[in-house]
Amino acid sequence: MEITVKAAAKINLLLDLTAKLENGYHSIFTVMQSVGIYDTVTVKRNNTKKISLSCSESYIPADERNTAWKAAESFFDYIKTDDFGVRIHIDKVIPSEAGLAGGSSDAAAVIAALNILYGTKLHDSELRKIANKVGADVPFCLCGGTKLCLNKGEIMAELPDLPDCEIIVVKPGQGISTKEAYKNFDNAEKIRHPDNEGFISAAAKSDLKTMCTKAANVFEQVVEVRDRVKIKAVMRNNNAMLAMMSGSGASVFGIFGNKSDSLKCFGELKDRFENVFTAKPVEKSLIIE
Repeated sequence: MEITVKAAAKINLLLDLTAKLENGYHSIFTVMQSVGIYDTVTVKRNNTKKISLSCSESYIPADERNTAWKAAESFFDYIKTDDFGVRIHIDKVIPSEAGLAGGSSDAAAVIAALNILYGTKLHDSELRKIANKVGADVPFCLCGGTKLCLNKGEIMAELPDLPDCEIIVVKPGQGISTKEAYKNFDNAEKIRHPDNEGFISAAAKSDLKTMCTKAANVFEQVVEVRDRVKIKAVMRNNNAMLAMMSGSGASVFGIFGNKSDSLKCFGELKDRFENVFTAKPVEKSLIIE
């Protein structure tokens, strides 16, 4: 038996770092949004008592460095079984080092698939415990939608669904190391923090226009992304309500109020960059087929 899961990317509609925790992690204040750009993860049980992993992209590590592999290890450790023969294959669409949580979403897909394959029927709270050991974005990627995420990201609060809109996502050729982005933040002399309360108030009212005026990502102050300014200019010239970097970069996304503006923007950006996507906000991260 095998399970196939479509695993969605995420963007950060708001991203602030509010403190540094004792364990070395940063306390985040972020609103994450699932968008309809998907990896496809296939998980199959076998009798090898080994984890094996393959990927459509050769630059992605296919061993214990991969978050999908770590997710399988975390799951088997939690259910305390030595019957852990499983094969994982990932068809990549979501770019890596992009701030889109592609690896985290793949990991969440593995956890959800194994819960079905092993008939463990773990509750959401148990699945989140497993996910939290794998990575900061993985708990969100288990459920997705529109959520306020705090602390490392594992504390989540439901927000109203993002109002209907069109989204363009561009990944420039440059990738960004999350570790280096946080290091740059720590070394910054001064950071301008966003109006978090104002954004959440607008989100609670589903006021997309105000959300876009309050949106901000503190990493834009400390991470240099080649072509970010150009990409954002193209988006704004095509009437984007918001043009902003996602996560620690390097992807930039634009939110548009109508499809004609977004398609015109897509065409202009596709002529300049290889990884350009059109998407809609989606209400969950994982689609189990």
